[in-house]
Amino acid sequence: MEIQLNAVPHADRPLLEILHLKKHYPVTRGLLKRTVGYVKAVDDVSLTIYPGQTLGLVGESGSGKTTLAHSVMRGITPTAGSVIFHDDHLGPVDVASADPAALRHVRRNMQMVFQDPFSSLNPRMTVLDIIAEPLQVNQIAKGKAAQERVAELLQLVGLRPEYMRRFPHAFSGGQRQRIVVARALALNPRLVLLDEPTSALDVSIQAQTLNLLKDLQSRLNLSYLFISHDLGVVEHVSDTVAVMYVGRVVEVAPTRKLYQQPKHPYTEALLSSIPKPDPTRKKRRIAIAGEIPNPANPPPGCHFHPRCPYAQPICAHEAPPLREVTPGQFAACHFSDELNLKGVNDF
Repeated sequence: MEIQLNAVPHADRPLLEILHLKKHYPVTRGLLKRTVGYVKAVDDVSLTIYPGQTLGLVGESGSGKTTLAHSVMRGITPTAGSVIFHDDHLGPVDVASADPAALRHVRRNMQMVFQDPFSSLNPRMTVLDIIAEPLQVNQIAKGKAAQERVAELLQLVGLRPEYMRRFPHAFSGGQRQRIVVARALALNPRLVLLDEPTSALDVSIQAQTLNLLKDLQSRLNLSYLFISHDLGVVEHVSDTVAVMYVGRVVEVAPTRKLYQQPKHPYTEALLSSIPKPDPTRKKRRIAIAGEIPNPANPPPGCHFHPRCPYAQPICAHEAPPLREVTPGQFAACHFSDELNLKGVNDF
């Protein structure tokens, strides 16, 4: 059994469309569990991923990045909105409301790599059993055929086939992450959601893992949703970057444009925090006052206004829409046209 390359898709047609997606968790009180409010983990998010491209999703912890990813996979059911996956056989499928048969089919084309490779691997299963499990569940291969497929997948991610008889504890963190990637690729998916795939790894291993992901994307024509709080990493792997803050997307743009000419003050502050490799260069970091708001009780208007150095009275009571400021660049700020914000090279 050979590793199959995904067919070359229509580049002008989106692979995944996230439309006005919401995930609200009810807050209850009292013996009767009366609903008194909602935690708006994801609040009206719309994003698009094209075939063969990477969408980077960045923001502070608690901004809703992981909740968005689980909602896209329907690991958790969205409160509202649509997640349209353009399947080659079924056509457009709304993952958020798909029936079990359609969802099972679409999930073969959508896989996820989690942040902690050790906790996402069953310590009582060998590598062979872990990677072969999706093949057996989907009745694609079993026995010798499954073993051959596992051997090919291990070679694809840079591991030796004889490792398949070992258990997860026998591997380093970087090797375990490669095993997780191999499992995600077992069903020849078109889209892989990567939730902080390098944050639990050493810096040198991070570079190896990122190079592996880029190589696999090129060879297998994969699309990625790459979630990270490390903007330095996102810059090198993403074609487009979306910035989230308290459940909302505040800026979306092609990577180079966003890093060089940000249009939202929150993006500017995040770019200022990227470490510089030159120790002689004086760092000018923008310190954001306060902490990220509670999504159960976010500030009115623009959620960022209590921490924004450019805030005006309108920001406190009117939420800015996500609008196109320059061609291909969208920002949710009342003053995006007026502000002259610094790019990553200005700090």
